[in-house]
Amino acid sequence: MISKDVLTASWDDIAPLRDPVFLIALRGWFDVSNAATAAIEWCVQERVVTIVGSIDPDPFFDFTHERPEVYLDEDEERQLRWPENDIYVARFPEGARDLVLLSGVEPHIHWSTFIDCIVDVAQGLKCSAVVSLGALADQVPHTRLPPVVGSTTNPDLARRLGLSQPQYQGPTGVIGVMQERFDRTGMPAVSLRVGVPHYLTNAQHPRSTAALLRHLEHVLGVPTNHGGIDADVRRWAVLHEEAVEDDAQTLAYVRMLEQQFDRRAEAAIPTGEDLAAQFEKFLREQD
Repeated sequence: MISKDVLTASWDDIAPLRDPVFLIALRGWFDVSNAATAAIEWCVQERVVTIVGSIDPDPFFDFTHERPEVYLDEDEERQLRWPENDIYVARFPEGARDLVLLSGVEPHIHWSTFIDCIVDVAQGLKCSAVVSLGALADQVPHTRLPPVVGSTTNPDLARRLGLSQPQYQGPTGVIGVMQERFDRTGMPAVSLRVGVPHYLTNAQHPRSTAALLRHLEHVLGVPTNHGGIDADVRRWAVLHEEAVEDDAQTLAYVRMLEQQFDRRAEAAIPTGEDLAAQFEKFLREQD
């Protein structure tokens, strides 16, 4: 099986994109509470998008673990919804560039072929870089805006942008494998990840999603509508407080995390503004 067997591509007839960056988030290992996939979906929820590719789910999933869903359509007819990995483009005439986006589901098997599909899309649409989003359980309090940490496995890119190089060793997800593949193909790739309070991972965390959206707006130079998520942040802040208010031990732990968070300096990576300037300069030099 090769990528052409499972990737349906339809971008030949679209108008050229403006300095596109490929933005990727996959529900699964690297998307606790769906904070990363929610960021991509929020970013384009009021924008016209065009689907330019679709990856057939059948070869990539164990459907006893990622089950299809039955639903009733507008005509009250039963339909099946399978795990979707659709690639679409969004144009940002008021921003610095257009985006190619994938907010999908991490495959269970045949990772190499799945990543071949991603690489084919990035190259076919002439993306200047790839940015993957992730969310991990972390020791961050739910009452604070969590920092966004950037990294890349490319030593030159890490040095140029002031990003960290991952030192982690152990099991990884498809995003980690994808980063290595893009390195080998020469495509610049950056990973941005945000923390989610590890004691509330069964809840939603729009505050973590908002942190990613704000960072993306600075780095990519496109509007992400991050201010519109404030109502969700406030609503979930109340629910989070209610979840811990009757547990004295958890409350004490949260206060300790708050103190640690407030004492720590900002993450040892560039600010959003600094990283945006360096990223823009780097992309210009790729032309």
